[in-house]
Amino acid sequence: MLLGPAPVRLAAARGASDAQEAWMLRQPREVRASFVREVFGSKLPYERAQEIWMLRQPKAVRESYIRDVLDG
Repeated sequence: MLLGPAPVRLAAARGASDAQEAWMLRQPREVRASFVREVFGSKLPYERAQEIWMLRQPKAVRESYIRDVLDG
């Protein structure tokens, strides 16, 4: 789903009950692909890999997460 076509992803984002899931589905392909590669492809526990991934993202991505998920 994360790397699926835009119409499918955006429809899923609108129907998502989880703000974090909706946020990820609305991100550019490059961001989503890096998440798949670095989090799902990691040998670390999911939460740890996810945290490391987020900390390595550009400021704009981190700020959008704060705005749309944490403050949303």
